[in-house]
Amino acid sequence: MESETTIRDRSAVDWALLVARIVVGAVFMAHGAQKLFGAFGGPGLSAIVQMMGPLGYLVTIGEFFGGLGLIFGFLSRFSAASIILIMLGAIGMVHSQFGFFMNWTGKQAGEGFEYHLLAIGILLPIAIAGPGRFAVGRFLPLPKVAGKQRPVTVLE
Repeated sequence: MESETTIRDRSAVDWALLVARIVVGAVFMAHGAQKLFGAFGGPGLSAIVQMMGPLGYLVTIGEFFGGLGLIFGFLSRFSAASIILIMLGAIGMVHSQFGFFMNWTGKQAGEGFEYHLLAIGILLPIAIAGPGRFAVGRFLPLPKVAGKQRPVTVLE
């Protein structure tokens, strides 16, 4: 007898996790590259640290390498959780004062937090379910769960 919690089409879940990882990973890797290298018209690391203080190092590293980890499926749960914390920090420290919506009309003093909630919504399934079957971590010589081909949860 099959349990109600058994996923009937695991292949679809694996593909959905792959798409989510690649999309959100590319977005955050690009944001991190703006902060780390000054790419795509970004300010670069020294300007970020000047603006944010030492926290700027953590945000920059979290966005760039977290995005990279998500794209490749290495330390995906850790990367997703790290970026979720960065987004919660951005909401709490900057964006909540401007309300929910983005500044589409240019009439607000800053950007709201709707983007951050979307990012958190995409990252939570990755943090909860892991990277899925299509992850580089599955092919690395990492400690595996007994009797399974997947790495231990913390390394997924």
